[in-house]
Amino acid sequence: MSKSNVFEFLHQSRGSGNVSAIKKLHAQLLRTGMLFLSHNLHTQLIATYAACLPNNNLQSLNNFFKCMNSTNPLHFNAIISDFCRKGLPFLALASFSFVHANGVPLDTYALCSTLTASSKVKDLNLGKQIHAHVAKSGWSSSVFVGSALIDFYSKLSNVKDAAHMFDEIPEKNTVCANALLSGYAEAGLWVQELQLVRKMPVLKLKHDHFTLSAALRACTGLSAVEMGRQVHGYLLRTTPDIESDVFLQSALVEMYGKCGLVKKAWQVFKLVGMEIRKEVRSRDVVLWTSMLGVYGRNGHYKEVIDLYDEMLVEGIRPDGIAFLTVISTCGHTGQVHAGVKYFESMANDFKLDPGPEHYSCLVDLLCRAGELQRAWELLNETLYKGMGNCSVSMWGALLSACVDRGDLDLGKLAAQRALELDPQNVGICIMLSNLYARFGMWEEIGHLRVLIKARGLKKDVGCSWVQVGSGD
Repeated sequence: MSKSNVFEFLHQSRGSGNVSAIKKLHAQLLRTGMLFLSHNLHTQLIATYAACLPNNNLQSLNNFFKCMNSTNPLHFNAIISDFCRKGLPFLALASFSFVHANGVPLDTYALCSTLTASSKVKDLNLGKQIHAHVAKSGWSSSVFVGSALIDFYSKLSNVKDAAHMFDEIPEKNTVCANALLSGYAEAGLWVQELQLVRKMPVLKLKHDHFTLSAALRACTGLSAVEMGRQVHGYLLRTTPDIESDVFLQSALVEMYGKCGLVKKAWQVFKLVGMEIRKEVRSRDVVLWTSMLGVYGRNGHYKEVIDLYDEMLVEGIRPDGIAFLTVISTCGHTGQVHAGVKYFESMANDFKLDPGPEHYSCLVDLLCRAGELQRAWELLNETLYKGMGNCSVSMWGALLSACVDRGDLDLGKLAAQRALELDPQNVGICIMLSNLYARFGMWEEIGHLRVLIKARGLKKDVGCSWVQVGSGD
């Protein structure tokens, strides 16, 4: 059997999970001595075994490693990286532990892969231990390890440590800056995100497409339209292939849409005023969905349906988010029949499984049309058929409609179902209180207030802000 045939067999075995066949191959490789002639073959055999064995079978994994008789980190790095890519972070961490315990040198490759695995299992303590090892062993100066640490802390919402790590890297690059930008975005720290983007030229770091997308995302979060216009202008001056980058186009559409400049968002979507190379013009479902969302959020409901139809003509297959926008639009325009049709089209025409948010949107549509009993029947039918778990938002939509329409009995039932799912939901309690108030049921309101106080529930204080500037 040739080496290429062995690799092909291992690949097939990994997919089928046939441990018996792998053991037979292992025995043959031992008899012929082929296993000891190629460390690459040995590492692939171990990776195949590990992919087929239970994740907690660490003893078998350690036995395989001991048979390698190698102190070359490259052989182990390949295994750690492979486990990470194949969605087996626990085994990647176990492999790293073996390498470290047996004195195999650790390099940037092993450290970066292990930090990635740590972020996937959300093990902050282990990541900090690796950080301590990095500091002691002198790897702190490596921009690759530093970027991996920033990415690790960012993904675990520890933005403060991510920022400290960024400051400690002596020779920074755009990759580590982008990793920190991601952390700021996940935490909603839009001001810090923009400050870092502005600081990058001072640090002699170039803005790439990811950086500019992050800047636009921050402008969207702050509704800072003038800053967004500046980023847009910079894009036009420095990005000759913007027509091929759907992420930048989507970020621009979202930014203008969030700031209420619908016409400007449409101009970006159509790339009005730009000389477009049609062969590289890219408008995927993400970009179309972004424009649908802009129309929907700004009350341009006719345009939502028109754009959806145009999307189908262009051969773009709608996703769940597109359907959510279209069904929501039908709810705002009172088109119950059309909304139900689009909902059913998801499964019938596009083989998409409606999620809880789609059911919630359909319930909201029915409630807006005053068809409360039909909404109640849909929710119970959903539970009965197992088509989706009814969420608090679904029952909340029904309860809100009951408050508006004055349906006491159905409202109490909806509130009961919602509180069974989330007893600490103060919003449901407040809506139920409003329903009682509509009927002058002050005694029930008093009982409800006692219950809210006993559970220590408090209503969140909302806030919003927007930059006031010139219009379209």
